[in-house]
Amino acid sequence: MIDRVQGLGLQPGAVAPAAQKTAAKGSFGQMLQQLQQNSQAQPTAGTGPQQAINFSKHAISRAEERGIELTPALMEQLAGSVEKAQEKGAKNILAFNANQAFIINVPYGRVITTMSQDEMKENIFTNIDGAVLL
Repeated sequence: MIDRVQGLGLQPGAVAPAAQKTAAKGSFGQMLQQLQQNSQAQPTAGTGPQQAINFSKHAISRAEERGIELTPALMEQLAGSVEKAQEKGAKNILAFNANQAFIINVPYGRVITTMSQDEMKENIFTNIDGAVLL
């Protein structure tokens, strides 16, 4: 049989210790509202992407081998591509321009591999659900 679970030994109307900490800091609604206000104070679209892009070890070695320079402007473009892809619900994208291409896992903001213009000519891109022109 299942025994009935008794209360925490609190008097009626008493507040549990964990709830006391939360009550002392403010209610959940107040904390949520504060977070929303802080997020609205963050830079908006057009002032720079929010998510940082990171590279897998494979992507870093491919970029070095293929002479792909990872400039701050390029990193900003890649981050913007990930942001756009997230809005559309894409999971893996091909972000490319005339000279280079990047396969990016959108949920993790991780570049999986890179390739130069020469490699793009002979490749078929599979397992992507979106493409973004840089």
